[in-house]
Amino acid sequence: MQRSKLPYFFLALSAVLAISAVALLFIRPGSPAVVQQPTPAVPEAPPEPPKKPELPPAVPNLGAMPEPEKPEDVFKNLGVGVEEVDPSELVARIAKAIEAGDLATAAKLIGKDALDPKTLERLKNLATAQAIKLRQPGGVREVGELELNALARWALELDGPEAGRDRIFLDLRRNKGVWSVEKITLPPAANEPIPKAILADSLGTADAFLQAVLKQDFEFARAFVDPATVSDAKIAGLCILFEEGGYRLRASKPLRAMFQRKDTVGYLANVETTDAAQSAQFAISLRQPPAPSNWLVSEINLDQLLADYARRVAGGDVYYSPLVKNPQGGDTLALYFEFDEDEINPRTRRQLEIVTMILKSDPGKKITLSGHTDSLGTDGYNRSLSSRRADVVRDYLVSAGVSEAQIITLGKGASQPRRPNVTESGEDDPEGRRANRRTEIYLDF
Repeated sequence: MQRSKLPYFFLALSAVLAISAVALLFIRPGSPAVVQQPTPAVPEAPPEPPKKPELPPAVPNLGAMPEPEKPEDVFKNLGVGVEEVDPSELVARIAKAIEAGDLATAAKLIGKDALDPKTLERLKNLATAQAIKLRQPGGVREVGELELNALARWALELDGPEAGRDRIFLDLRRNKGVWSVEKITLPPAANEPIPKAILADSLGTADAFLQAVLKQDFEFARAFVDPATVSDAKIAGLCILFEEGGYRLRASKPLRAMFQRKDTVGYLANVETTDAAQSAQFAISLRQPPAPSNWLVSEINLDQLLADYARRVAGGDVYYSPLVKNPQGGDTLALYFEFDEDEINPRTRRQLEIVTMILKSDPGKKITLSGHTDSLGTDGYNRSLSSRRADVVRDYLVSAGVSEAQIITLGKGASQPRRPNVTESGEDDPEGRRANRRTEIYLDF
């Protein structure tokens, strides 16, 4: 009996269905049992660079600010000016701008309190008339104080051919620890006369006087003093002290305010040697006569300066001084000699060069030369020696171009000692005798 194949058919169909069900289970999306191959990454396009933000209009750098056509344009935008803790830094920045012809920068640094359209116009004309260059070295100079630690003056020394038109002055005011420009003074225009002093105040007069002394310009220095109280000998003596002592005005605070009254002021002049190794000082007072007169130097106290000079130049002998008191009043120049000698030494020669310059500037000026000795020797010998000491000075001046008619000579012997020739115990005093061997120059003008 043949077996039916139907069961085998259904069994095979069941197996196929089971396998299909299992296969569908494995290939269903999201099934964790399926390990899919990663899809190759598509390279991304590089990001676009960020766009630069639009900036407001650029603010010009002060050092490169173009000059407007009209000073009035600058004045409209001026502020109160720049403040600095260090006044020298502010003045240096102003000097740099002016030298570069940069009117706008200079104006912004100075500020509206010190400037007006007229001054700006003059500053522009000054810059365009010629290329402004500062003197080298020393183009920026501190003049001194008008008020102690509160109001100071600085000068921009221009490299110009004509004295009196070669300085710009800046007055700086200190407020809450910082300095700003309070006033600017420009030199006179080419068609304006040069005044005796650019600034007619007391500090301007004192500075002009000392600058003349530094240049050994006796006549110009003399124009700033009261002749009733300041002798020509004191001016000449100050010239000699500056020259022989090698002094110059100190760079920092050369003139310091001591006192201020309505018509009298006092300054302390600070000086130093040319190598800045030593410093000294002296006092200078000024008074203002009734208007319209300018301030005049009325007193010069050289005690501290003479003491420093004696220590450095005269071996510590305060009596060995180029400036002595005249028995008849006033000051007299003194030239010294070695024992029993009537020869001019190099130091004396330099002093006489200054006297020669004074006498040659005005043939109407006359001097009296009086020779002196110490007490050693007979009266007759000392009178002869003192006469020779006066004569040798006269001969030097004449050989230098001074008219003999301007000179009177006297021999005083040992009759007018400056110091005692002996000590209190009656012993010989070499230092005292040293100060007595001299020729005094009395300026009769």
